[in-house]
Amino acid sequence: MNLARLLAARAEANNPVRAGIIGAGKFGSMFLAQARLTTGLHILGIADLDVARAAENCQHVGWSHEQISAASLDAAMQSGATHIGDDAMALISHPGLEVLIDATGDPRIGIRHCLAAIANGKHIIMVNVEADVVAGPLLARKAEQAGVVYSLAWGDQPALIAEHVDWARACGFKVICAGKGTRYHPDYHQLTPDTVSDVLTQYLEIDPGSINLKMFNSFLDGTKSGIEMTAVCNATGLTPQADGLSFPAATRFELADVCNPGASLSREGTTEVVSSLYRDGTDVPNHLAMGTFVVIEGETDYARQCFREYNMLPDASGQYAALYRPTHMIGLELGISVASAALRNEATGAPNGFRSDVVATAKRNLKKGEMLDGEGGFMVWGKQVPADKSLAMGGLPLGLAGGVPLTRDITEGELLTWTDAVIDENDPAVIIRREMEAAFGRVNAAE
Repeated sequence: MNLARLLAARAEANNPVRAGIIGAGKFGSMFLAQARLTTGLHILGIADLDVARAAENCQHVGWSHEQISAASLDAAMQSGATHIGDDAMALISHPGLEVLIDATGDPRIGIRHCLAAIANGKHIIMVNVEADVVAGPLLARKAEQAGVVYSLAWGDQPALIAEHVDWARACGFKVICAGKGTRYHPDYHQLTPDTVSDVLTQYLEIDPGSINLKMFNSFLDGTKSGIEMTAVCNATGLTPQADGLSFPAATRFELADVCNPGASLSREGTTEVVSSLYRDGTDVPNHLAMGTFVVIEGETDYARQCFREYNMLPDASGQYAALYRPTHMIGLELGISVASAALRNEATGAPNGFRSDVVATAKRNLKKGEMLDGEGGFMVWGKQVPADKSLAMGGLPLGLAGGVPLTRDITEGELLTWTDAVIDENDPAVIIRREMEAAFGRVNAAE
């Protein structure tokens, strides 16, 4: 890939890639743990509303007091240290910054930061996949028009899956399915922050009081899977299945048997998430709960012969084969995106069309006047829906389904629409979303 060589050249020239990150939580801390060890990379600034916590997290992952002692961004430029502050816009607008990382997880905030970065000529790495699925296709277009890179975050599963798809197509293979593994059971769609710890403690040795239960709940209730597969579709040209994800159980060695049109898939060229639990609640052996995969088709007898000869995990027919990555390292790998954007002017995955959406779906019967509480909460989960279906029904994006009251009663399992909630049409995130829908209203539009 040569990124390490290019970074070393920047270090030799005393001109390191200067990056800044907004949000020093778990993902941000993981990135910072490796960033200080990366030749040719200088973290100019860290922006977080809780400066003391951000400094504590830095020290927890190995930073010395001296490394985070810069009193200002200008001082950081001169000394090579890092400034920690609470002013995200000051970081975004600083002339020394090349690459901005948004790791806030809030779609409204992420959209605002992204637009500011584009206006200031900075590359943007969108760890905030929640923002990407609300308006990513439009944000990426605006970035391209401004001559900067908009990129998904390497280390997070959508970027890794996009790389699998690119590998397959560059080798001349037809992509049948791409996706990831997770822990899933149909009952999980009704999980709330109050009940999710009962599931977490079944397989994790973790103190529920030490984590953000709402965030963890979004991984188990199906929302995060819908978000991530939507990001994959919008970046690769794959399209969702008609009814979204079905979460079939599969070992890592059964991927080609399970994820093909003759088995669980409703179509080819799509996304799926495989579960590490059987429907009876027992564990799948050799599961792929933390991994990613792609299933390809051998279109010739010779390719299928090679699938067998080289143990490409073919299905029983030999027509399909799978490649998987057993795990992902989240923020520890994010430096790949930073270096790729700054040194190659290339994204590690970016949306180029509106093919998939994530629509808020009722976890229980909801009453008129109730205030929606968004991702990972008590009221809705996010279902992957084909973009044309979402547009036709006026689906309410999951990322905007927080802090808005309902206009009518909703039945459990019902997909919500824009008219089901009181929407502030002057909300900047709503404005951008409406603009994105108008710009990419044609199915699979990529231009």
